[in-house]
Amino acid sequence: MLDSSQLPDGPRPVRQDSHVRSILLADDSDFERFAIRAAVEGLTNFRVCGEAANGVEAIKKAKELKPDLVVMDLAMPLMNGLEAATVLKNALPGVPIVLLTLYAEQVHGPRSSAFGIATVLSKIDGLAPLLECLERLLGPTGPV
Repeated sequence: MLDSSQLPDGPRPVRQDSHVRSILLADDSDFERFAIRAAVEGLTNFRVCGEAANGVEAIKKAKELKPDLVVMDLAMPLMNGLEAATVLKNALPGVPIVLLTLYAEQVHGPRSSAFGIATVLSKIDGLAPLLECLERLLGPTGPV
């Protein structure tokens, strides 16, 4: 599970470009969303623009908010993360989707790419890999 004690100490360096990247969080767990939000907003130049508790809500909010990146859980009610990612891939092409799940080994590789997933990360590995992924995918000039 995600654990904020695994976060790096101290402030992150400020990028030369000061554009703040927006991130939508989609997870049915209030605790998981809280932990991810706290970690993301601890980074310079990133902010959480919205949250969703299921796949249907994630699609609605993504279309409305047009985030720079979506972090989505796999197992959510109403519509799972893979189904929601498929819709978002067509609705918001070019917006990276990071699948953060306890079931990462089941959706790695070509299967995740077919659903429009940029990266699959395991919740078991904590928050540090997610923060590194955000930096890699959004970088100083936006999505690459």
